[in-house]
Amino acid sequence: MNKFFWIFLWSSLCFSQTAVENARSYLDQKQFLNAQAEMVTYLESHPNDKEAIELLGDAYGHQKKWDEAIEQYKRLAEEEPKNANYHYKYGGALGMKALSVSKIRALGLIGDVKRAFLKAAELDPNHIDARWALVELYVSLPGIVGGSTSKALKYANELQNLSEVDGYLAKGYVYEYDDEPELAEKYYKLAIKVGGSVTCYEKLTNFYEKQDEPDKAIDNIEKAHTKHQRNAMHYQIGKVCADYNIQLEKGEKCLKTYLLNHSAKDGVPKAWAYYRLAQIYKHKKNKTEALKWINKAIAGLPKIKVFQKEKAIISKL
Repeated sequence: MNKFFWIFLWSSLCFSQTAVENARSYLDQKQFLNAQAEMVTYLESHPNDKEAIELLGDAYGHQKKWDEAIEQYKRLAEEEPKNANYHYKYGGALGMKALSVSKIRALGLIGDVKRAFLKAAELDPNHIDARWALVELYVSLPGIVGGSTSKALKYANELQNLSEVDGYLAKGYVYEYDDEPELAEKYYKLAIKVGGSVTCYEKLTNFYEKQDEPDKAIDNIEKAHTKHQRNAMHYQIGKVCADYNIQLEKGEKCLKTYLLNHSAKDGVPKAWAYYRLAQIYKHKKNKTEALKWINKAIAGLPKIKVFQKEKAIISKL
């Protein structure tokens, strides 16, 4: 009898480990439906396995099944009220649902979103993601429903105490949103000085583009490329040149370099580089070359409507 008990226990444990590992593997491979199916089946016989419940919530979240994800995370937060990460995930799923419904329905969710993030931050003084969520929440909400620049900056300061670079990025984000471009630029530059990651450079580049300062954006991307040597940055330079009709020779050279060295890790398909080259040749009034490249873009990704619109414009040159 004892021998049977241990065999049963060991088999059950092995099944548990295999199911959870399978779900994690599916999530890593972006096979979210498979992860969902794995955990739904497993939870039928192990309904109280919190790790499995969390993985199921993650699988639902990746599929934008917000109600289902909320159900899993809410259960976890109620059963483990001192677990900061459960409250954070619950708030995140609620927040994503709020973005997907009408403004009136969203207003009914905001209080729960805020309470969940505040609880996560309270429970874990080192929880960076919860503080980022609060920064973004307080910045994006209108004042009438609880938005507050001062509260956003409070959590940006807390972030800075945990991670200097996150603090600077958060302050840049707050001041950008609050229409104080000089302060936003200052803190994004400080983030680059302290951290210098690709993300830091991207935040400043995006800021310059939003401020309609393409030359500064190109200069920043070039500095990022000098440090990080990423082929994708050639595309970024070409994109800015094409969008703003500036430094066209540089844009053309960068896009062709991008295509020459292209690999899957660059992220942006070749068709988009063809499209940017077509834009550049359009700006140069070279209809023949522009048509050549836009046709290559359409052949690569025939369902992209902006490519078809661009061809129509070029054809009228």
